[in-house]
Amino acid sequence: MQRDASIDDQIRSCRDYADRQGIKVVEIYTDKAVSGASLMRSGIQKLLRDAQDNHFDVVLSEALDRLSRNQADIASIYQKLQFRDVMIETVSEGSISEMHIGLKGTMNSMFLKDLAIKTRRGLKGRAQAGKSAGGKAYGYKNVLRFDASGEPVRGDRKIEPTEAEIVRRIFKDYAAGLSPRKIAEALNTEGIPGPTGRGWGTSTLHGNRERGTGILNNELYIGRQIWNRLCYVKDPDTGKRISRLNPESDWVITEVPELRIIDQELWDAVRDRQGGLKVKSTNVPIWDRRRPRTLFSGLMSCGSCGGGFSKVNKHSFGCSTARNKGKAYCTNMAMISQDELEQLVLGALQDNLMNQEALAVFCEEYAKERNRLQATASQSRDAVTKELATVKTDHAKLVDAIIAGIPAEQVKDRMLSLDARRIELEAQLERDPAPSPIRIHPKMAETYREKITALVDRLSHPDGMLEAKDALRGLVDRIVLVPTEPDGKLAIHLEGAMAALLALSLGSKSNHGPRSKSQAIDNIEELVLVAGVGFEPTTFRL
Repeated sequence: MQRDASIDDQIRSCRDYADRQGIKVVEIYTDKAVSGASLMRSGIQKLLRDAQDNHFDVVLSEALDRLSRNQADIASIYQKLQFRDVMIETVSEGSISEMHIGLKGTMNSMFLKDLAIKTRRGLKGRAQAGKSAGGKAYGYKNVLRFDASGEPVRGDRKIEPTEAEIVRRIFKDYAAGLSPRKIAEALNTEGIPGPTGRGWGTSTLHGNRERGTGILNNELYIGRQIWNRLCYVKDPDTGKRISRLNPESDWVITEVPELRIIDQELWDAVRDRQGGLKVKSTNVPIWDRRRPRTLFSGLMSCGSCGGGFSKVNKHSFGCSTARNKGKAYCTNMAMISQDELEQLVLGALQDNLMNQEALAVFCEEYAKERNRLQATASQSRDAVTKELATVKTDHAKLVDAIIAGIPAEQVKDRMLSLDARRIELEAQLERDPAPSPIRIHPKMAETYREKITALVDRLSHPDGMLEAKDALRGLVDRIVLVPTEPDGKLAIHLEGAMAALLALSLGSKSNHGPRSKSQAIDNIEELVLVAGVGFEPTTFRL
């Protein structure tokens, strides 16, 4: 909802302030129309990365809430920049101190909470009036009109005939016995765009009946609007919104008969069919099923379309996109059995990743990168050490001059300046210790294989099975299954999590669950940073 000119206005204001203060602008960071309540923004993340490289001395913004409105996030930004000796200045508050962070951070957080309360109050009133309280359901279009004073009247909708006919077709096909997968495949084959403008998927149709999601569960199609069925909270670790089902007493239900698309008889027929479907060998309704979790479920992806691989029958995995959206989106119909996949991947983890040739290549490339980083760090440290020696020498000369009879008043200011600089340089050397020498443990491969073998063995023991699964899944970032020609089989590309692999190879005893702060883990945290500099994910082809 942000105006297009808003960012330009802020940049102009900051430039004017910089000119008045004699500050040279070296970079501009922006996050257009993105909520300031989260740090998951490309602009602020780039700013923090550049701060680590000493790209600038001052961060200037129009106000403190332009950096973040989250109290914890703004405190974190302030601490990170202070550690790098980077100041924060704002046009409205001037130089930022701890007091600003505490007071303004609290005020900005309260502003967000107050804004959320007022927004919900307005949406609730709109919902009670039968108007749209957010989002646009498939089959309807928003109506733009203005009141007598020229102000826009929001929330009005009307039925969109073309989409409404598709909705009726979906309900009729489902009531007639077609599965959501077959319905979605037919719509995709005909090139009919889905609600997002892209293809149709099975989950778009069946959704979750309890939560009212999916085309087949939207009660607006029978002229009944339900608002506040779900609430959304933001995960502080990921910044992602998580939905939760509200108690039914909190729902706001409004009858809107003018928006009915599906007649009651057809709606009831669909409900009856949904109620009669159960997951095989369980009493779980089909609309609330939970797929069994296998060792590598959620980690597999199709090498043709990038979609996920999931169970297509009792024993095998296949491309979900090819089966749910049809050949118009993916033609990879190859399958692989669960046993074969797990044997190949576990075999690769045991035998391929730490063979002598692969280990030699890794050690060589790792040493090159470490040496490059150490050379850069050493050059900076050498310059600081050299300046510190010069400062100490100059200070000693002034002391000798005073002993020789020069009045102390003439050199007092210079001595104080040199002493302050000495303290600053010594503190900088203490913060940035000399790079440690490269240490590659000679038994890395042997230790790794022993740990992997132990984890695989624990898969067959009930007591340690869950922990072993978590540990083994932590070693794999992604499993890409690529169809090969002309045999139609699947080639497996395994992308390993380098930090976890090396943790095992260094003999860490905390490969799953809360990790202890051992020397092995300290080394791994350093390796993660090194591996993140210009390296592609480690890929092995089986």
